[in-house]
Formats: sequence, structure tokens, C-alpha cells
Amino acid sequence: MKKDQREFLLDAATNRREGRERILYAASPKALIVTTVVLALTYFVIIAFGFPRGNVLLFSLLIVGEIFHLWQLFTYCYTVWETRHRAIFDPNFTPPVDIFITVAGEPLDVVEATASVKLDYPQYTVHILNDGYVTKKDNWREVERLAEHLGVNCITRKIPGGAKAGNINNALRETQNPFVAVFDVDHIPHPDFLKEVMGYFRDPRMAFVQTPQFYRNFGENSVTAGAWEQQELFFRSILNGKNRLNSVFMCGTNMVIRREALEGVGGMLEKSITEDFATSLFIHERGWKSLYVPKVLAEGLAPQDLSSYAKQQFRWARGSLDLIFLYNPIFRRGLTWAQKIQYLASASFYLSGPIVIMNALLPVVFFYTGLVPLKVATMFLALVFLPYMFLTVMVLSITTGFTLTFRAVSFAVATAGIQMRALWGSAFRRKAQFVITPKKAQSGNFLRLAIPHFGYLALVAGGILVALAREGATPSLFTNIAWAVFQIALFTPYMGAALPEAERRAAPAPAIKRAIAAERE
Repeated sequence: MKKDQREFLLDAATNRREGRERILYAASPKALIVTTVVLALTYFVIIAFGFPRGNVLLFSLLIVGEIFHLWQLFTYCYTVWETRHRAIFDPNFTPPVDIFITVAGEPLDVVEATASVKLDYPQYTVHILNDGYVTKKDNWREVERLAEHLGVNCITRKIPGGAKAGNINNALRETQNPFVAVFDVDHIPHPDFLKEVMGYFRDPRMAFVQTPQFYRNFGENSVTAGAWEQQELFFRSILNGKNRLNSVFMCGTNMVIRREALEGVGGMLEKSITEDFATSLFIHERGWKSLYVPKVLAEGLAPQDLSSYAKQQFRWARGSLDLIFLYNPIFRRGLTWAQKIQYLASASFYLSGPIVIMNALLPVVFFYTGLVPLKVATMFLALVFLPYMFLTVMVLSITTGFTLTFRAVSFAVATAGIQMRALWGSAFRRKAQFVITPKKAQSGNFLRLAIPHFGYLALVAGGILVALAREGATPSLFTNIAWAVFQIALFTPYMGAALPEAERRAAPAPAIKRAIAAERE
């Protein structure tokens, strides 16, 4: 390998030899991926054509759901088919950088922790992007005084508009360095952040470099743990795979952007509440490159309670779905087909909501009406379904370095209602506000966020009694009970996080958190 290239070939063994796990990388088992795809197609063909059909509407909904599952599986396998990547890196390339720290009324101690970090880099200027005035926060003057105390520049915006994107665009007009690093106020960069990132910009077509969004408070409670475990799937496998397809998109923080590329598309898109995602699409449309560096180089705060988590998930879901409805990548001429597929795959994850709800309601419909989508013996269905499900789980496990947890799946599935609300707003062009994820734990009872899940539990319990009275202990009844219990089990970790005081229960710290802490000692 040439000295001016870095290749992301690091695996778990490499990390163990280094005594740390700062590199988020996992293997790509090609033979298993091919086998899983073939089995998934076989399963679909058997489901669609191999069994007698039941109720036409239920069968149609089942097929729509299975097609969506195939799309998700195929695009995931396509993404992680090859996660190794080579990129030009010049350690002597050290151009001046403007560091933007976006602030909008967060606690001063959080602001200070990030703004006071000293970086091991020769040329950089720190700017606190103070949006407290336009968002009517009480501490905006204190933020200015803090900046003066720390000896960093404070840019206080006086004209509102565009939320975080507007804040960044305003700062672009008041600064001039050729590269801009962006950090949310709670994401503290490691001293070597710029040193590890800037060398990739030796490639003159490199528009931006993204690094992981790691949560340093992972072990605080079940919500912070679930939030990181979901993130880890994305940052350990999916973004590594997107490198090969030049489809990495900005994730809002812990990134460096070439000013020329950003200004070339008019700055951050102010019409979207996920300005990073949409702006990335426009930059790729102009033929620029992007890169994901799978090293933990900054550490932020996960949502610390279920209310904050729900707000974050709604913003991500709504912004992603807006991309489909307003800027559909299929019709963007400047993108390659690989990029079109990647953007659509990432955005369409948030279409899972109606599919999850449909899957959960199928056994309930049977309990109360006796209607089924397929007329098939339980054992035959199990023989087809279980191998397909087993291999799918194995692919997910291996490609995430066996870090995928049941809690991560639960949180993803249980937010179906949030995704439905986002889908409704996107489809009917309802106005959405940019809501900042709170940086401190919110007090209160969050059971209201799990009312639909507890309601489903009651609906299933009542339905089982109805079905027993109607037809007795039949194989069909036990099949549907098993499926309903599986759905309830998926909801359980999320429901537990909604219980009073649950947000204060600590969760075990992951290996990566322990390793980084040990490295600092």
C-alpha cells in the first residue's frame, strides 16, 4: 500500500491488539450474504405463490410488507457487501479550519466543555455559533461572556430563520477559512480530531469527511444505551459500506466540510429539519466526493430520557421522509444509480412504521375475526420462515461485529408510531419545526409515549380469549399467539424505558466506552 493512502481494513482483532476499540468496523461475510439473499427470495416466492390465499386484503398487505422487507434486506446487503475502503491521506496537508460549535440555549457547562478543547493542529479558529438570541433563550449573553473568557469568537445571530442550518450559513458569511468543522455543542472533539481528518482533503474533490457520532453517556440508563446501540449499526457497518459507493452523507456533527463545496450548493439547506442529509445529496449531485472515517474522534450526549429520544427520532424520520417527497433521489440527474439507491435506502428506513403496525395487527385481526392472509399449516410456515430469519439475524450480527442488541431492535420497532406521524406530515406537507434534543435529562412520566404499546398488550390478551371461545385451541390460534407474543417482546424494552424512574437505571458500559476511558488513564 502506498504511504499516501489509508485503508480501512481494521477488524476486532486489530482493535484488541491496540488495546482499544476506537475504530467502528466489522467484517463483510459475502458467502453468507449471498445465501441470505437467495433464501429471502425463496421465502418470498413461497409466501406469494406457494400457499392457498386467505383474505384478499390481508394477503395484499402481507405481500406489500414482504416486498418492503426484501428492499431493506437487499439494500443493506448491497451496502455492506464491501466495507473496506482506500482513501488518499496526506498528514502534511494542514490548511486553516474554522470550527463551528452550534449553540441555542444549552447549559453553559456543556458549551464550555466543547469550546475549551485544545486541538493538536497548527491552524484553526473556534467560533461559538450563538443562536440563543433568535431562539429567545435567557442565557445568550452569558454565552457571549463565556466565549470572551475562553478567548474564542462568538457569532450571535440577530436575524432568525433556518434553525441550525441558518445558524451555520450565517457563520459562513462571517468567516473565511477554506474548511469548516461542525460540532453540536455537546460533542467534544478529541485533540487529534483535525489531525486524523484533514489529510483526506488532499484529494481536491473531497467535499466532506464524517466521523462517528459516539455517545459518551452510553451507560447512563436504558434510553442512552438504546440510542447508542441503534447508532452503532449505522456507524459500524452502513457508513463503512457507503464509502465504496461515494454515498456517505453528513450527520450534523463531528464532520469537516470544504467551504467551496458547501457554498456551491448555497450553504446548508434551510428548508429541511435534517439539513445535513439533504445538503449532502445536493453536494453529491455536483460530483463531489465524501468519506467516512470510522474512528471515534468526538464524544457527545445521547438523549437521556424517552421524551428527548422521541423528539430526536421524529426529527430524523421527518427530515428523511421529506427527502423522498420533496427531493426524491431517483429523479436527481447528477447522482449515480448507486447514490440514488443509497439515499433512498437510508430515507426509506423511516417507512418501516406502517409495516411494523401491519405485522403487529395481523394476529389481532385473526383473534377477533378469524381472518388470515394465508391458509397454511404452522409447521410448513415455520420451515420456511425460521431459516430465513436466522440467516438474516446472522448477517446483521456479523456485519455489526456482534454489537447488535435486542434493545436496539426494540427501540427501532417501537417507534413505529413516531414514524407514522412523520410520514403523515411529509405526505401532506405539514410544517415541521426543528426541535433541539435536550442536553440534560427531562423530568416527568413518559408512560404516555408507550400507551399504544400497552394498549396492544391489552388488545392481544382480550383477543386470545375471543379466539379461544370461537374455535378452541387450534394450531392457527397458537401460531398467531406466538407471533403476537414476539411483537410484545419487541416492544418490551421500549415500554420498560417509559416506566417511572426507568430512565435513571444504569446500563452496562460497552467495550468501546471502557476502552476509551482506559486509554485516557
